[in-house]
Amino acid sequence: MATRIYILRFPKETSSEPIIYQLVKQYDVEFTILKADILPQREGVMILELKGPQEKVKKGLEYLKSFGVKAERLAATIKRDDEKCFQCGACTGICPVGALYIKRPSMEVIFDPDKCTGCSLCVPICPVRAMEVSPVTAAIVEAEEEIVT
Repeated sequence: MATRIYILRFPKETSSEPIIYQLVKQYDVEFTILKADILPQREGVMILELKGPQEKVKKGLEYLKSFGVKAERLAATIKRDDEKCFQCGACTGICPVGALYIKRPSMEVIFDPDKCTGCSLCVPICPVRAMEVSPVTAAIVEAEEEIVT
């Protein structure tokens, strides 16, 4: 099961088409919309997390490209500076995959980098900037893709 985040750029001709819906219906790919700015008859941008078997995600991306949608993999790693973090928990409410959560009963904020997809939603929400984004190099992404396939 692969989980990847993509930036999708929609041409204005397809901005009102239900093509994301078809990812679920035709390709059995789960998705989470992390951010979207799409209006009818205008170019649109969407940050989308896709989850499913690698082959189905690949076919789903090919389907999107057939509509002129440009898909770019967003690859990043998130790191937490434990010395800066004062355990406020603000990041836990924004994390779409549960990589940041509150451990009960101690109320400690836990960061699980293995669950993190690198969406970076936690970075601007952190009041002390304890969360940091580190872009992944193309070589790492390519090596990861080879391992998955």
